Amino acid sequence: MTECCEEGTKLIYSCAGSADVGEIADRMARRLRDEGYTIMTCLAGVGAGLSGFVQSAIGADEDITIDGCSTACARKSLERIGVNPKSYILTALGLEKHETPV
Repeated sequence: MTECCEEGTKLIYSCAGSADVGEIADRMARRLRDEGYTIMTCLAGVGAGLSGFVQSAIGADEDITIDGCSTACARKSLERIGVNPKSYILTALGLEKHETPV
C-alpha cells in the first residue's frame, strides 16, 4: 500500500449517481482511498457550500473527480467554488451508461 498523500494532500470526489457508471465511480474512489492513494471526501458537502468541505477542496494540493458520465456533476461542483480538479469521466473512457455491469 502506498502511503497516502506522499506528495501533498490529494482529495478525491466521486459521482454516486443512480446509473451503473455512477456506482462504479464511487467504488473506484473508495478503492483508491482504501489503498492509500487519496483521501475521499464529501461531494455533497461541497455542493451544499459547507465551509469545511469548501476550504478543504480549495486548500488541497490536488483535487480529483471521478464522474460516471459526461454530465460531470463532481467536476462541476468543484469548478463552482473555483477549483479545477483532475477529472476522469468513465463514459469517456469507454464505459456505457446503463450497459456496464457493476
